[in-house]
Amino acid sequence: MKSIGEMMPEFEKKVAAAPKGRKRLTERGEMMRFFQRHLNYSRKQDGLAPMTMAHLGTTLEQIPTADLYYLKSVCSKAKNFSKTFWWELDPTKHTKP
Repeated sequence: MKSIGEMMPEFEKKVAAAPKGRKRLTERGEMMRFFQRHLNYSRKQDGLAPMTMAHLGTTLEQIPTADLYYLKSVCSKAKNFSKTFWWELDPTKHTKP
């Protein structure tokens, strides 16, 4: 019996392989780069070291991707992106008395 690859040789050419190394683009990665770009802009103005992707990743690791879209919209509408970002991430600010 012939294998599927022998019967359909063009099938192997159509299958896309995942990009190797750090070329993989994900939805969450794009969101993290957005936050990193905006946060580092304000950090540079304040004379602070830029935030790395690793630090931002540990900061956002417990937040679902859907909630990152909400955070992006709230921070984009605010006057101070960085201040709003850090306020929204602090759970003590959102407790009901």
